[in-house]
Amino acid sequence: MLKAFALRPALPFRLELRGAPSRAMVFASPLLAIVLTMALGALLFMALGKDPLTGLRVFLVDPFNGKRAISELLLKSIPLVLCALGLTVCFRSNIWNIGAEGQLTFGALCAGATLVCIDVPGQDLPGVLGLLLMIGAGILGGAFWAAITALLRDRFNANEILVSLMLTYVAQLLLMWAVNGPLKDPNGMNFPQSMVFSEKFLLPALIAGTRLHVGFIAMLALALVMAVFITRSFRGFSLTVGGSAPLAALYAGFSSRSALWVSLLISGAFAGLAGAFEVAGPIGQLLPSVSPGYGFAAIIVAFIGRLNPLGAVLGGLVMSLMYLGGELAQSRLGLPSAITGVFQGMLLFLLLACDTLIEYRLRWKAAA
Repeated sequence: MLKAFALRPALPFRLELRGAPSRAMVFASPLLAIVLTMALGALLFMALGKDPLTGLRVFLVDPFNGKRAISELLLKSIPLVLCALGLTVCFRSNIWNIGAEGQLTFGALCAGATLVCIDVPGQDLPGVLGLLLMIGAGILGGAFWAAITALLRDRFNANEILVSLMLTYVAQLLLMWAVNGPLKDPNGMNFPQSMVFSEKFLLPALIAGTRLHVGFIAMLALALVMAVFITRSFRGFSLTVGGSAPLAALYAGFSSRSALWVSLLISGAFAGLAGAFEVAGPIGQLLPSVSPGYGFAAIIVAFIGRLNPLGAVLGGLVMSLMYLGGELAQSRLGLPSAITGVFQGMLLFLLLACDTLIEYRLRWKAAA
């Protein structure tokens, strides 16, 4: 082991702790990570035999080409931002919830099951009441799924990272079982899907002729509410202190157990709401998969927004741009669907690398 360590090549630089973290770097880090991601993306297009300028234009410019394209960009940002709002509370509390994808899926399952039960012939239920029941079921479903993680962490000190991540796959299997079993559409030609919900139980369109719904307005309102909650409320202050300075929180009498439950329930509720909006929004029914990975991508969104609710809105738009750019790259450039995940992975690692420069500076070693 010592020999292998001795043969390790020495780097020409070292990381030196800064005396005071750079405030400018706190805001410049996400922008620098995005620029570097696009630069590496250009090299990736060249390696795949594509014109880098054309590839970047498809990724960065074409998603803004027209009202319909912009509406799709805003539509995809809704679940990303909603999940990121809940994750922001968790991460500020030093609770590492990685299972927002599972909470979104289970919330969508509960919301869809509610609509299947109330959307039956002969039952004249008002559409507004049905939407409220659906949204409430989604919120409660997501919160319940997050409560399992909180319970296992609280009672058995289980690692919330592993528990929340594994519960994601359980939720996906439950959804698969539901659309192949009790919630399967009897007139769906044996496809694994629920019935198509009635128009009155779907979220109203925000812009005529597009799929953008009123959930976008709700998302912006909730971002403002969470910004006030985190920065102006006593509970938000206690959660932040408990995450950044546990000993100080203990001295002040803040309960770490309360912070665990509150942060996970809030995060699960937001993810469940995102799932309900997907079911009653662009999808309009339950399918074997209601999310292409919004809950996982929301982790990057939260950090792009510097764990700030308003910053999460901007981060959600950036991630939505990558989703749309990846879809356009598939159809127009013939690239595989994995191109979206590659760009998201590059953005995450470059963001972590740039965040390192907030606390450390590079020092080049003098030549021997």
